[in-house]
Parts: sequence; structure tokens; C-alpha cells
Amino acid sequence: MYPDYMLESIKQVEKTRPERYELSKKYGKQVFPPMNEKERDDILTNFHPDYKDDALTEIKIGPNKGEKLTSAVSNMLESHTRIDPAKFDLNKPDHETDVLIIGAGSAGMSAAITAAGNGSEVLIATKLRLGDSNSMMAQGGIQAADQKDDSPVLHYLDIMGGGHFDNQPDLVKAFVKDAPLAIKWLSDLGVMFDKNPDGSMMVKPGGGTCRSRMHSTRDYTGAGICRVLRDEVYNLPDKIKYLEYSPIVELILDDKGQAAGAISYHLGTKQYSVIKAKTVIIATGGFGRLHIRGYETSNHYGATADGLMLAYRAGVKLSFMDSVQYHPTGAVYPEQILGFLCTEKIRTMGAQPVNKNGELFVYPLEPRDIEASSFIRESTERNLGVTTPSGLKGIWLDSPLVDMINGEGSINKYLPAMYRQYSRFDIDIAKYPMLVFPTLHYQNGGVQINDNAETTIPGLYVAGEATGGVHGRNRLMGNSQMDLIVFGRRSGLHASERAKKGVDFGKMSLEHVYSYEKEVNKINIDKKKIAPILLPDYIPNHVKEKQVDTEYFGTLR
Repeated sequence: MYPDYMLESIKQVEKTRPERYELSKKYGKQVFPPMNEKERDDILTNFHPDYKDDALTEIKIGPNKGEKLTSAVSNMLESHTRIDPAKFDLNKPDHETDVLIIGAGSAGMSAAITAAGNGSEVLIATKLRLGDSNSMMAQGGIQAADQKDDSPVLHYLDIMGGGHFDNQPDLVKAFVKDAPLAIKWLSDLGVMFDKNPDGSMMVKPGGGTCRSRMHSTRDYTGAGICRVLRDEVYNLPDKIKYLEYSPIVELILDDKGQAAGAISYHLGTKQYSVIKAKTVIIATGGFGRLHIRGYETSNHYGATADGLMLAYRAGVKLSFMDSVQYHPTGAVYPEQILGFLCTEKIRTMGAQPVNKNGELFVYPLEPRDIEASSFIRESTERNLGVTTPSGLKGIWLDSPLVDMINGEGSINKYLPAMYRQYSRFDIDIAKYPMLVFPTLHYQNGGVQINDNAETTIPGLYVAGEATGGVHGRNRLMGNSQMDLIVFGRRSGLHASERAKKGVDFGKMSLEHVYSYEKEVNKINIDKKKIAPILLPDYIPNHVKEKQVDTEYFGTLR
């Protein structure tokens, strides 16, 4: 339960709630007007973390040399390799396959199922277990324009506007065209989307959208999708093999510049393996565990930007790596779940962000970067946030409005994950608001691809959060889950087609690793600084006094 001084602030929230409820009945979520373009520009410039003076650092090596990237990303990319290339006999691979998929979230497993269905042998190499990913943790929904009042054109415009029109148009076009097909594919596989009493799809609005197109499985949407995909992988043992606890630490190219496989490292045995593949798909997810600018994160422990490092060292450019998504509603109390995501679906169902005086200060469904910046302004410049016992700041998310607007029991019915999480700490979110603050959530940028998920390296594909271009510089709710499926399937299909045609390989090579290492040495990077990091570059409190195997880590805090 909340401490007494927080309960005093909650009394103010309860005092203003009836008036805010009546206004919401009259005006809907427009009870507080959305910002105009100038207001949005001003709040981003002054309060979003991406706009701080030290947010970006010029990278000194690699394909993006001379560009300013998010500082933590530049720092990670300027690292030494984990391996000595001379120690590997690439002519004696430990595994051979048609399609190698790096990562086993929803993008990787969608690619695997598609490639296997197209007649290819598939090998998945994943850092942890199948499904251990941000995909499994997603809550709110997945967007597709499949309703009568909606269209892919409207979905396209929402995505472009949400991304500040910096998006890569061909990727957005592919995304919105495939989205309705992806919903049907998932449904046919067995994903139990929420339905209306008449059996039609239940859809909700999202921040920055002009139509309701958010499909969901309560607030377990990521798990609802990822579990079905994982079961399908299990059901195809003759076509799909997998290596768990086996992150990829370097790609293998041939002397013609084609992708030809990878080097894996087993976290348990500490043994390296050579994998030869006709095509390679990177589906490693994002960088949340880099803790950009010191923010807490909603990401799982494997999210350390491995795919960025692998592709970049091999020579592929990155795009939009000056942009980070901070989800506005990350838990800030209880502090045992600091950074834990409180899904945007809570706001789509009527919950309102209010300050310590119970005042609504922003339109509840602004695009995420605008909403997050507003929370930061309210807590800092205006000093109207609520302080936790350890000195953190937060904003009240008035969740009891959900039951008032949608009927008693709606929170428990439609948001069971949230309800149960907070119940562990004796907080009933149907009666008490949630204290939230922006949390590091999503990697807006990533590896450059075309609409077939191909990179500039023949035979190398990338799908999911590891890519850049679909979302521009800000992603709208629910589009990440669809991104995983659309480009997971596209990468799987095109990688499989290339493999089926046969690849004329040259000599297997790690020459690109030698070349990159020379660049790193020129700028005098400490030899202890290595990447991919594999696991977060900090030691959790409970093991600080224990000996930690530094093979698992990059730099240690």
C-alpha cells in the first residue's frame, strides 16, 4: 500500500475525479485538448531526453562514421570483438542450415515458421530460451486496419505522423498492407484475440491514431502471440532446430561479401561453434538494457543491442539511431517493479494522467514522445509530481476511471496482468491510482533494410526491433507487435527463397572482424571493452559480493 503522504495526494485525485469523469462522458478523451504542432515541438525540444546536450555522440568508426548517434549506442559500437578470428576453422562448421535465425522472439519465430513452411531447413540460435524476449512482455495490443471504417491508407498516415514523417515510406507501405493478413495468420495459428459478443474483433484506440485498430488478448497480447508462435516452432521439429543459451557473437561472410553463417557462444559450456548458413536473419530485438541516459527500462535482460553490433561490424549502416522511445507510463512505485510497463491500453480505456493536485495536464493519448515529455515537465519544471520514498518523481495514472467508464470489474477483466501485478503489493488499481514515470521502452532506429527485410549484404536480413525505418523517430502503440510479424514473415520468405535457389559461396571469412578491429585500435579503445555485450553491463545488487564471470559481460559498472 502507499505511504500516508502519498494517500494525502490521492485524496486530491479522488476529489477531482467526479468532475473529470463527467467531462469524459461529455467530451470523451478530448476532455483535455491535444497539442498543436508548435506546442509539440516546444515540449520535445525542452523536455524529451533525446534533445539534451549530451544525448548524442559522434561515432568515429564504421559505416555511420561522423554521424551523431545516441551516446550509449556510439559507446557500445566502439568496442573490441569477443573472439580471436584466427582460432576458428570455418571450413569445419559445427552446424549447417539453409536459414540461420538469430533471436527467438516473435520476429525470429515468425521468420522460422515462414521459412520452414516454404521448404527450408531452419536453425534458430537464441541468447536465452525460445520466447525469452521483449515480444513476450508486450501488453497492450497489435495494430491492423481490418475494420470497416478503417483502411491501410489511414494506418499509413498515422504511422507517418507519429514518426514525425521521418519514416521510410516503402517499409510503412509494406507494413500496413500486410497487417490485416498478419492478423488472420495469427488467428489461424490459434491466437485468441479479444472478441465482441457478436464474434467480431474487439478493437481499441491508441495514442496518435485516428481509428480504433488495436487488437488484443487482454493485456497479455505479446504473450498471447509469442506462446502460439513458440508452440508452432515446437510442432515443426523436422524443419526447425534451435540452440538455446547460444548468442551469436560474430557474423561470417564469404570473400564475395555474402552472409555465410555466424559464430555462436554457449553461455553454459563457454564453447564457441561455427554455423554455416545459406542465409542469415537477425532478429535480436532492442537495446533497453543499455539504460540510455540512466533510465529504468521495461526490457528483458537480453536486450543489449547485439544485432546492431553484428550488422554494423559487418558493414551495414544504421538509421535513426539518434532516437529513443521512453514510454510515458513505467511504474515508479512500488519500487520493486521500477520501470515495469503500465500498458497504454489503460489510457485507451479512460485512465487519465494527473499531477499531485489531481489536475489533468495533458491529453491522455498524445503520441508517446509528447506524452512522456509532458510527464517530465510536470515533474520537473512545474514540480507537480509525487516523490517516492527514495526520491524518484512520478505522475498519477488515475486507473479507477477505467471501471467508472467501462463498468465495474473492467480492470480485472481486461487488464488482469496489471491488476495482479499491483495486487502483489496490496494496491488495488480499481480503487487507487498508479504512480508512473517514463521508462526506456523501445529502440526506434536500427539496421537499414528494404521492404523485403534485406540489408546491403547479400543473404543478410533483419526483422523486428533491430531494424530502423518503419517507425521514424517515434513509434505508436501496437505497431511494434505488428512489425515483428510483418517483417518476420517477409524476412523468412525471402531468406528461404534465396536459399532454395542455391548460393554460390566463396571462401568463408572473418576478414570484416579483422578490419573493424583495426579501426577500434586506431581510436585506442580499452581492450576490456567488448561487444556484443550479451548480458547487461552491470552487476545486480544480489551478486555484487559474488565472483562474476566477466566472459558474460561487456564493461562492468
